[in-house]
Amino acid sequence: MAFISVADELKRKGATSVENKFISKYLPELEPVAVKVYLFALYLAQTEQGRYTIDDFSQKLNIPEDKLIEYFEYLSEWELISIVSHAPLEIKILDCENIYGKPKKLHPEKFEGLYEEIQSIISERMITQDEFREYLIFLEEYGVERNALIMIINYCVNLKGADIRSAYVKKVIKNFCDDEDTTVLKVEERLSTYTLSTAALLKIFSLCSIKRSPEVEDGELYKKWLSLGFTENAIYCAAKSFKCKSIEKLDAVIEELANNRKFDEKEIADYKKNKDSLYSNVKEIAKTLGVYLSDATPYVERYYSVWVDYGFSVDALKAVAAHCFVSGRNSFDLMNDFVEQLYKDAYVDDESIMKLLNELGEDNRFIKSIHSACGYTREIKPYDRQSLARWREWGFSDAMILKAAEKSAGKNNPVAAINYLLAQWKNSGVYTVEQIPTEKPVNGRPPKKSMTEEWLTTLNNIRANKDDN
Repeated sequence: MAFISVADELKRKGATSVENKFISKYLPELEPVAVKVYLFALYLAQTEQGRYTIDDFSQKLNIPEDKLIEYFEYLSEWELISIVSHAPLEIKILDCENIYGKPKKLHPEKFEGLYEEIQSIISERMITQDEFREYLIFLEEYGVERNALIMIINYCVNLKGADIRSAYVKKVIKNFCDDEDTTVLKVEERLSTYTLSTAALLKIFSLCSIKRSPEVEDGELYKKWLSLGFTENAIYCAAKSFKCKSIEKLDAVIEELANNRKFDEKEIADYKKNKDSLYSNVKEIAKTLGVYLSDATPYVERYYSVWVDYGFSVDALKAVAAHCFVSGRNSFDLMNDFVEQLYKDAYVDDESIMKLLNELGEDNRFIKSIHSACGYTREIKPYDRQSLARWREWGFSDAMILKAAEKSAGKNNPVAAINYLLAQWKNSGVYTVEQIPTEKPVNGRPPKKSMTEEWLTTLNNIRANKDDN
């Protein structure tokens, strides 16, 4: 039997929901009375007893009001609640954090004078206690050095002004923390790179007609572009050639150029010049394949640019697309498989490709004749080409293969019947139409004529009737 169970009567009654994280991580660490205050506050919040006052709360738990406020402040240090207002008192219960390990209590007394220092930097608005508490979290939980924090806040104010929003400051600090730039030395090094990139960003902003000043995020993007392999002049070229009107658009262009392996200024200029024709060619190929494209960009990057780099001409690719449509390879993936095989077999120049496609076209036409002879109406499949290649390897002419197809008409599986008949002829040494054994009468009736024979008989009868008239 379980150590703890719940009576059925209790299950049917109302309950207050308490996060498991609170029970497993906070409950063992908090002062007992603080747990009592937290649970009762949670109960009031979930039962929506909006008329409850701090005085009612105090009397219910038999805790003096001033002591109760101390407990609320204590809970806010553990980030279990947030004190929205002191007069009148208003609190908000927060989501329990610190899923792993023990929760950490904040110690503002360790950072005496910090609040005043930050307030002197962000001088055009008041810093709330909750905002200051979040700065303390960066210091205590993320290990940001005090002076490093001040440097980052100073940098943000220089960018945005002394009335800067707290959300932006916290975002920038978090960015530094994510990269483990939490010491004065590392922050100083990083900010110096931002300073060095400012001139380049200002020129980029001018080329893109962006009116605002560069921000931290812009510096991060610029650093990313350099890491991808672009030079400063190549980035200018991209901004100018593509007429980017925002830093986000330029970032998308840089990504596109990187995906297409265009890093040099000349490559970028040529790519932009040819881009319209590239997209037009891809759309033509898609139309030939019978594929609808809402956006050609992924197909240019994934397929067309690779094919062009292999050395295939536009005309060759269009001819390959037409062949792929006829042969049932009507998708970019299947066409890519065929192009990769062509490249592997060194069929790249127009002449060799057209010669091969003509040969394959003749085979397709002959396979269609086989289908017609044996009663098929379906599209050509790769298995049909494999079968034809095998029958020719056995030494049979196209006339013999067609004859076998005619004799297999009406069978449940005509291709299997052709295989059986040709194998039988091969083992008997029958390789010409004249050598094919005459079929014996069945139940005294002559053998059924082949499609070719029936067609010739009908044609002769028509001619005879015409002569009689």
